[in-house]
Amino acid sequence: MIRLAFVVVVCLVVLAACSRSEDPDSHIASEIAAELEHTKAIDNHAHPMRVVAGGEQDREFDALPADAVQQPAMPVPASPDNPMFARARRELFGSEAKAAAAKQRGDSYPVWILNHTNTEIMLANRVAMGRGLSNDRFKWVPFVDMFLFPLNNSAIKQKDPEHAAFMKNEENLLAGYLAAAQLKSPPLGLDDYLIFVTHTLEKFKSDGAVALKFELAYLRDLNVGDPKKEDVERIYTIYVQSAEPSAEEYKVLQDYLFRYIAHEAGRLGLAVHIHTSIGVGSYFRAANANPLALEPLFNDPTLRKTRFVMLHAAWPFTREAATLILKPNVYLDYSAFYYLTYPHPAARNLRFFLEMAPEKVLYGSDASPFSDNVGWEETAWAASKMGRQALGLAVTAMIEDGEINTERGKRLVHMVLRENARQLYGW
Repeated sequence: MIRLAFVVVVCLVVLAACSRSEDPDSHIASEIAAELEHTKAIDNHAHPMRVVAGGEQDREFDALPADAVQQPAMPVPASPDNPMFARARRELFGSEAKAAAAKQRGDSYPVWILNHTNTEIMLANRVAMGRGLSNDRFKWVPFVDMFLFPLNNSAIKQKDPEHAAFMKNEENLLAGYLAAAQLKSPPLGLDDYLIFVTHTLEKFKSDGAVALKFELAYLRDLNVGDPKKEDVERIYTIYVQSAEPSAEEYKVLQDYLFRYIAHEAGRLGLAVHIHTSIGVGSYFRAANANPLALEPLFNDPTLRKTRFVMLHAAWPFTREAATLILKPNVYLDYSAFYYLTYPHPAARNLRFFLEMAPEKVLYGSDASPFSDNVGWEETAWAASKMGRQALGLAVTAMIEDGEINTERGKRLVHMVLRENARQLYGW
């Protein structure tokens, strides 16, 4: 009998293990799972694509061209071979071809994708909005890095092929905004350049922008100093139409412009989103994205009206980021976290965020075109599944350890998926 009982126990353990391996959500409490399923998300970070006509391409889903990355260097979960993306394609389109589905739905196609990913609103990180990205469901987050580089950028371009391509694109964007302001080149005086920047930011706001996006870690580090304006004026005046500044001089100008844009964002009621995670290319320096470099910026009393959002859970600097969300005006989203790692390890770090400052944590998908076969549609669907799974695992573990009760767990789900974003953006 003892031997039989032992065999039964072993069988039950094996069956439980098998069940868990087949069902990745098996550790999520049923009431939490229901809350995850029924809550429509506000997606804090994504790169949706607009509807295009035949033969047309959408190149405005990012300020930095993806084709500039010659050797992508991303973790295994972000590979187009991840079976979750194939599952997303089946769930979204069934036997129908993606192109046919898009053609059939026309301008309603992007909203159709949101409806099938349980997403109410998606923040669209794009150079410009476009067809199908209706402003009731898609909120614009324009890029602003180009304003930091109004001088000669030859030295930056010589660093590596990715910097060369990225800076060329930033220069083209700046030239476009200057032309829109009827300027052929940056003004000769710093004050006039700042007026141009302010007017452009105000135009972003009037065109529906809800936040501004910095991808600075792709171009340099996040150590933003606090230089004196007279030093900045000297550098700008000397080099705006002449020789190339030294790296040290150029950084002084960039730091000043970063702080100026952050201050203007606060005045205009726009959040500031900052890339704080590893990057796609093999030349990306992970140390550039360490969010601790931003702490002096977050501590600046003159910037306390500006709301900052660190993106992608600041992976691999998750512990550092968790300490920073204790600042009154600092938030964090966990977009793409489940591509940089898997939902279970993501959940462990997400739990730490929730134990520090749960009202500062935001869901995001980072829905983006990964390859010819994996578009923003598949990544939006996969992120909705894996992002909710990670959140459910984290909250369930907190319940099981007695940190919170089930009602509080359900509340956390609602906060992270939508309520925190509503509070942040004032909706």
